[in-house]
Amino acid sequence: MELDERKKKILQAVIRNYLETGEPVGSRTISKYTDLNLSSATIRNEMADLEELGYILQPHTSAGRIPSDKGYRFYVDAMMEEKEREVVEMKEMLVERQDKMELLLKQVVKVLAQNTNYATMISAPRIYGSKVKFIQLSRVDRGQILAVVVVEGNVIKNKILNVDEELTDETLLKLNILLNTHLNGLSLGEINLGMITAMKQQAGIHSDIVNEVIDAVAEAIRPDEDLQIYTSGTNNFFRYPELADHKMASQLIETFEEKNVLSGLLQDAKAGENGSGIQVYIGSETSVSSMKDCSVVTATYELEEGMRGTIGIVGPKRMDYDKVIGVLKTLQSQLDELYKKKE
Repeated sequence: MELDERKKKILQAVIRNYLETGEPVGSRTISKYTDLNLSSATIRNEMADLEELGYILQPHTSAGRIPSDKGYRFYVDAMMEEKEREVVEMKEMLVERQDKMELLLKQVVKVLAQNTNYATMISAPRIYGSKVKFIQLSRVDRGQILAVVVVEGNVIKNKILNVDEELTDETLLKLNILLNTHLNGLSLGEINLGMITAMKQQAGIHSDIVNEVIDAVAEAIRPDEDLQIYTSGTNNFFRYPELADHKMASQLIETFEEKNVLSGLLQDAKAGENGSGIQVYIGSETSVSSMKDCSVVTATYELEEGMRGTIGIVGPKRMDYDKVIGVLKTLQSQLDELYKKKE
């Protein structure tokens, strides 16, 4: 059942009031909070319908209502559909470009935690969908040659290839021309079996070298197994009564210490609506069981030539979504300014 405008406005009013107070919301509060000019009785009837539809819950008899995960989902989707959040200014963040990426990411995650009052995490950028820029084969000694593969982001991978014979300069030149002619500008997914077969036929007795260079290209483009993650603000869990229970808070903090769990969460993050790179996970929508009472907002960031990472913010389901999404959009913009994408 599609919600009519009245129900939408009442639902939004319930959610906004609950976000501000953390207390169940009654019909009398909504009658003052909205511009509908409806009686408390009418609002009670509408709230009963919203409860029946699963958008709000009544935690206790005779208490007000709180949003359900379905209600939060409606609120977030409607908010992101209506308009792109205006970029908000963050306090003196990323003013000075850091020489070392590690220092920059630690600064980013710390400022995010201070600015939002939530727990934050960020993954170091990795190469995604990169393309081959250059391949160079050169002689090391009689039985070995060095394959140097350069991919976007100026990532360089070296691989020693064992050969049965000493290759002449002319042979190396021909192989370099063959490899670069076929592979330059291609991503791993664009290198197909037919192309490899044709290259091996042209390489003749040196077809094995083509195979080994393809393996080297795959290694150069494939993201590293270990994802470096930086975190901050886990003490912010204690700011919110619904997360401050000793057992729950301990589980959340332990989760933030399990980098393999966070790695899975950040790598599973979707691209978000309209290519914005921002995605919101509410309650059980996240794959991490200890975060079922939380909301997780993730954003992808890109530095240059396919180098991408993910930022995550974790807080209660009544988090200030407007502020969090605005902060993340600002951060995306500022990182783009710091690391201008190469033409």
